[in-house]
Amino acid sequence: MAIHLRAHAFASNPLRGVSASTTAISPSAAAESLRTLLDPASADAASPPHPPHLSKILPFRRGRPLARSPDPPAAAASPPAAPAWCLAWLPPSRVPGVAPDAFVFLGAHAEGDDGKEAAAYWAVDVSEGEEGPRIDGVSGDGDGSSFVDLRTLMVATDWSDKDAMGDLAIAGHARALLEWHSTAKFCGACGAKAVPTEAGRRKQCSNEACKKRIYPRVDPVVIMLVIDKENDRALLSRQSRFVPRMWSCLAGFLEPGESLEEAVRRETWEETGIEVGQVIYHSSQPWPVGPNTMPCQLMVGFFAYAKSLEIHVDKQELEDAQWHSREDIKKALTFAEYEKAQRTNALKVNQICKGAGKGQSLSDDLKVGNDQPAPMFVPGPFAIAHHLISSWAFEGTPKLPSSFSNL
Repeated sequence: MAIHLRAHAFASNPLRGVSASTTAISPSAAAESLRTLLDPASADAASPPHPPHLSKILPFRRGRPLARSPDPPAAAASPPAAPAWCLAWLPPSRVPGVAPDAFVFLGAHAEGDDGKEAAAYWAVDVSEGEEGPRIDGVSGDGDGSSFVDLRTLMVATDWSDKDAMGDLAIAGHARALLEWHSTAKFCGACGAKAVPTEAGRRKQCSNEACKKRIYPRVDPVVIMLVIDKENDRALLSRQSRFVPRMWSCLAGFLEPGESLEEAVRRETWEETGIEVGQVIYHSSQPWPVGPNTMPCQLMVGFFAYAKSLEIHVDKQELEDAQWHSREDIKKALTFAEYEKAQRTNALKVNQICKGAGKGQSLSDDLKVGNDQPAPMFVPGPFAIAHHLISSWAFEGTPKLPSSFSNL
């Protein structure tokens, strides 16, 4: 069966976009309020008195957001409901000893039953030093909250839960900004220190002779499902870092001076020796769970039609690449497999927040009911690769706009 989402994982952030603009707080006003809450004595006495905006802080430690996972209510249902996780927002008073410039502004959202009060949402990295600053009341030792790896939270998220998907998008945005701040410490033009401005949404060179503006980095990646239309097959590949039995789409970074369509054709040719003609856009997805040096990749998804069929794998890039029939791919898209992985990781997050064991890996989770490994599977619904593959497998061959039919 096909799994349809309202939006890709890490997209549709409730603190951003048109829906959030109705309760907008400017970054400067939010920063002023936060400084007052962090240090009331530092408030400018000349400023007219006004109550500070409600501020909520999301701490991160080594790229992991603070999360909570309460036990689900007891029920007679079998199996019982998996525990749901949520972000553990703290008031500024619970994050002492952190400089105001270390916080990054994430956006604002209406609070309260009447929706009239707007709250400012912030993220802060508390990883500095061996243990980082103390987060008051957060021990990770059975208090119901802990710093949890974002990939684990991603797999643990119930993709049908709008609020959980919203929390995942917020956490992804926050991690991307914080990781960018940790790597963009100096001006690339003159080497002087770069200082945060606009409540952490950008940086500026501290050299008065330079003052270069520095914006968060986004790394575009093309990801494509290559289709053999005549034989009703699709090309899937494996990398050595994949868990056993997982196959996925081809992907690669955009190079300077090339279009997205050109990148699709180049990457396919370089990695598999297959020539691609027609290229059709599908959708895009922010991907903040890549390496720290590339904290916000933008995955741009395409269908690509093969003009040649003989595979020549570049072993430096891929472990293997093979054509797979539509029926074999449908078997690899088994809903029960993804549901089990989500449930197992949700329990894992719950145990982490209680200070318990490490749980199972994703490869341990993806097994059929008789405990025999699934012969093949593709990434779960949290990845754009899943939806490229699922769209073709269940919904047929995508139509090509007439203006591109001769490429």
